[in-house]
Amino acid sequence: MERTLMDKLVEWKASSNRKPLLLYGARQVGKTWLLEDFGRREYKRVVRVDFLKEASLRPIFQRDLDVERIVREIALRKGTAIDQADTLLILDEIQEAPGALTSLKYFCEDMPELHVAAAGSYMGIAKHEGESFPVGKVDSLTLRPMGFLEFLDACGQEMLASAIRARDFAAIERSARDLAEEHLRNYLFVGGMPEAVSAFTQRGSFEEARDIQLQIVSDYDGDFSKHAPARLFERMRLVWRSLPSQLAHENRRFVYGAVRKGARAKDLEESIQWLRDYGVVRKVPRATALRVPLASYEDLSAFKLFCVDVGLLGALADLPAHAVVEGSRLFTEFKGSLTEQYIMQELLLMGAAPYYWAADNATSEVDFAVGLGGCIAPIEVKAAENLRARSLRVACERFAIPKGVRTSLSGYRDDGWLVNIPLWGFSQLREDDLC
Repeated sequence: MERTLMDKLVEWKASSNRKPLLLYGARQVGKTWLLEDFGRREYKRVVRVDFLKEASLRPIFQRDLDVERIVREIALRKGTAIDQADTLLILDEIQEAPGALTSLKYFCEDMPELHVAAAGSYMGIAKHEGESFPVGKVDSLTLRPMGFLEFLDACGQEMLASAIRARDFAAIERSARDLAEEHLRNYLFVGGMPEAVSAFTQRGSFEEARDIQLQIVSDYDGDFSKHAPARLFERMRLVWRSLPSQLAHENRRFVYGAVRKGARAKDLEESIQWLRDYGVVRKVPRATALRVPLASYEDLSAFKLFCVDVGLLGALADLPAHAVVEGSRLFTEFKGSLTEQYIMQELLLMGAAPYYWAADNATSEVDFAVGLGGCIAPIEVKAAENLRARSLRVACERFAIPKGVRTSLSGYRDDGWLVNIPLWGFSQLREDDLC
């Protein structure tokens, strides 16, 4: 599989100011695979320490943080030389080894020539008590589930993916629109967890992809109990399992009482924060105004809560595989929640920090709003070919925004105040579409 983050890793290697790399990501998004593939492509030698499986190597970091000694002992235990010029040292599951996270500071200061890349889960790193985080001494990247274009590449649809990247929307509309929509439907079911994608692309089995998704969901449950305080575990599970019903609401706004009858913010806020630290949910806050910067207009009391991956959302909802082959029906399951989940993931892959906007009187709401370049982009998501955009027009007029964005199954069109981008081409939203 080709991952777009590979380009960032190559840039990191070539940087004159390179520091040890910390690769973040939820479990099973492919961090280990990506680092090993990067090592095979770019280095003569890769030395990987997996602190989860190789517990006997953890004490190497507990004696002291002399990095010359640490490297020497790892080389001896692994039976291979570690040359600073051509070796990638991977410290995998770094949160499992006390002292290893702090050691990155000393790798930066005392052995900057050595290429060190560490990987770990969000929660394991964020909640690693007793560790001193190496602030300012590491570079960081975040690996997310595969986006739609990565999915197309994995499915052998490189030409279609290339046409989308080139924004050749007109040609796709003429000759490959049905193909693009078919693969988007498949993606909304399979999602972007690499193991599920691999099962689907190799054997074309939706059922096998779903079995893998359910196993990932089960593994997440197990990790919640491992890292979170016992008093929060059940509430975390309730929030996690409530995501499909939360996103099925007409306005998608998170409702505490839908998790447990009578629940209030104070009962669930800490549990939601732990789920965010773990990387399995994304909080999208309400913005009270669509002005720059959006963060200055964040409503702390209202938000939407999305899943890490659209395929896992379908697994949590027990969405049947046969829905995939029923044409556009899949796009309207949960009143468009799958589609909105997909767009949220694509926005994160663009590097955007999504918000949503709702009027105080609740008469108008825009699904997402992001800062793109110097512009605010209000975005309305339509699960089919619906071209109505009343709330989008209200938002644009109220905040003097020159152009809004609608994404739907309709083709690309620019109506002056509004641009429609096909759902399958949304990843190519650009500042030029707005300003």
